[in-house]
Amino acid sequence: MRALYIARRFAVFLLIVWLAASLNFFLPRLSGQDPVRTKLLAEAQLGGYVHAGIEDMVKEYNQKFGLDRPLWRQYLSYLGDTAQLDFNYSISNYPRTVRDLIAEALPWTVGLLGMTTLLSFGIGSFLGALLAWPGAPRWMRYVMPPLWALHAIPFFLLGLILMYLFAFQLRLLPIFGGYSPGASPGFNIRFVLDVMAHATLPALSIILVATGGWALGMRGMMVTTMGEDYVTFAEAKGLRASTIFLRYCVRNAILPQTTALALALGQILSGAVLVEVIFGYPGIGALLFQAIRENDHFLIQGIVFTVIVALGFTTFILDVLYPWLDPRISYQRT
Repeated sequence: MRALYIARRFAVFLLIVWLAASLNFFLPRLSGQDPVRTKLLAEAQLGGYVHAGIEDMVKEYNQKFGLDRPLWRQYLSYLGDTAQLDFNYSISNYPRTVRDLIAEALPWTVGLLGMTTLLSFGIGSFLGALLAWPGAPRWMRYVMPPLWALHAIPFFLLGLILMYLFAFQLRLLPIFGGYSPGASPGFNIRFVLDVMAHATLPALSIILVATGGWALGMRGMMVTTMGEDYVTFAEAKGLRASTIFLRYCVRNAILPQTTALALALGQILSGAVLVEVIFGYPGIGALLFQAIRENDHFLIQGIVFTVIVALGFTTFILDVLYPWLDPRISYQRT
């Protein structure tokens, strides 16, 4: 029964991937724009004139990118290339490929968004659980209101405030980029510390905003869980308060939070676009912004498809693991 359920969920995942790939292919073409012509005209106009042989260049590049073939052949070729994670060349960064560009930006976004998501989840869930517990320290009353207020502020707006305070006024942290200009990337202490210093402000803006949301959700689940019969029975048995708090309340209240965490981790590839753009962080979000600005269809397709597949795969893994996290969930139909 379990193997059948997993196979069924995997089939749904493959269907989602195919639908995402199809929409990713057809939607940009509905706009009627010619990305190659647009890019070449923009480059030509930078010099103050329109190149006389622009039509020949458009024809040559359309042949290079495969845009001169019938739509159905482009679609079949696109599906075959997508199955191999080959998204063609980047129009705005030719002759570099989309896969190379994504591979360069991916570690930056996964490192930043993955770490900030896990930290905000851990801190927020712990504070939310303590806030709902009757024996919580009194200082919690003064910590949570500011976090909830920060949760109402967009990531990028808080990032601008932090940039003004710590980069312009106090000059404690760098303002732009993933590392200092002229630094040689490598696995050494100096470069790692440089990267951490540049990531501090964008990471802090995301953590401060997201922590309040996780805390609010955890507090609501804790209040509901503390009213359950099994918690009352545990108190009647005379169990220690710490045991009731951790094993009876937090363990059950954390399950919906885990679902939200899995979905949040699936979305980290999209990046906090405006945060990365503001701080010049070389992640997927900044790359997507550049692709949209340059009208680079292939790069946009590659990033969007990667994000959808990551979210679908995370949901599939969650469906498989959830019965293990919560024994009350069963694969068998009742």
